[in-house]
Amino acid sequence: MADVMPFHGQLPTPDKVAEVAAVPYDVVNSAEAAELAADNPLSFLRVSRPEIELEEGIDLYDDQVYAKAEANYKRLIAAAPLANDAGKHLYVYRLIMDGHSQTGILGACSTAEYDAGLIKKHEKTRTDKEDDRTRHLLELRSHTGPVFLTYRDSDSIDALINEAVKSEPLFDFVAPDGISHTLWRLSEADSAKLSGLFKEVPALYIADGHHRAAAASRAAAYCRASNPDHDGCEDYNYFLAVTFPASQLKILAYNRAVKDLNGFTREELLKEIDKKFHIVDTPSPVPPKSGVFCMYIGGDWYELIPEFDIASLGVTECLDVSILQDNILAPLLDIADPRTSKRIDFIGGIRGTAELEKLVDSGSHAVAFSMYPTTMEQLLDIADAGEIMPPKSTWFEPKLRDGLVCHTF
Repeated sequence: MADVMPFHGQLPTPDKVAEVAAVPYDVVNSAEAAELAADNPLSFLRVSRPEIELEEGIDLYDDQVYAKAEANYKRLIAAAPLANDAGKHLYVYRLIMDGHSQTGILGACSTAEYDAGLIKKHEKTRTDKEDDRTRHLLELRSHTGPVFLTYRDSDSIDALINEAVKSEPLFDFVAPDGISHTLWRLSEADSAKLSGLFKEVPALYIADGHHRAAAASRAAAYCRASNPDHDGCEDYNYFLAVTFPASQLKILAYNRAVKDLNGFTREELLKEIDKKFHIVDTPSPVPPKSGVFCMYIGGDWYELIPEFDIASLGVTECLDVSILQDNILAPLLDIADPRTSKRIDFIGGIRGTAELEKLVDSGSHAVAFSMYPTTMEQLLDIADAGEIMPPKSTWFEPKLRDGLVCHTF
């Protein structure tokens, strides 16, 4: 079963939502966030990336950053304004990007189910990032950005959603990046009915937002320990999430660029790769299928085709990102731990292969790899097996918006 619960959503007014809603904090750096929020005093980036209003170069974990986040959140509540719904509701949230549409349910999910492994993970988290989001949650007492969840499709849930979207939406706007965001508020009766249907769903899976989910669990534990009257029904026991049917989700490639060749010349590296891969000159920077890689080095693109049996590999080892890591990045380029190595960068597929060429041609990087996207079925299978994907295996688009609906506790 899965708990997707109605809650008292905190929302901006329809005439201000387009100004308030912002891209997630972790898809932009400080400079990019400052540029996006520059002419918009209501941008939620002033809450999620508050360092943009502080001295340049400040430590992102400095006490001033969290104090500024809290102050900016209170200011935004008054200025937007942000107000809590009187009743408990679920919301239908649709995103459209370049003709691709996905529609999910925005609700409150259980930290207890996350702790019990009923909300399945496929990614390890970093302690410093967990610490940051946990403190951010506790300072604001609000989940301001949703965790991105998925589930194996349900006809009964689809039917209720399809009926709901026939009504007039609460919000409907196109963001500056061209992505359309539409939100419907379900009645309390329909919210309760839909919540009941989710109890028939065997499991939920984290698609994106592992650090947010982990932080929500830690914040709930802190609040639980601080509350002598804890009964399990408090709002802090739940976190904000949008849950989409798996068939609607789109994963883009997560490409790699390495800063040096670990002492090899271009010709030497090609010779080493040739021991396990068939190398072919190619005019295309995009792999034609899973199991094939494209490599950019010295101004040329090459197609790398494994000459070993991929079908015999395990559910995680057969991932393209694992094959590249295990056969080229680690043994040849000495990227033993891509989570901590400073010599590798990860480039989300939305930036395209032109970004890879730019990095290598500029001299900042020596070689880049264009990947075939991980599939949703691979993600679900790995999570079901209780295994962990290599870092930066998936890049989901379109991105959810922070500040569209908040869950206070």
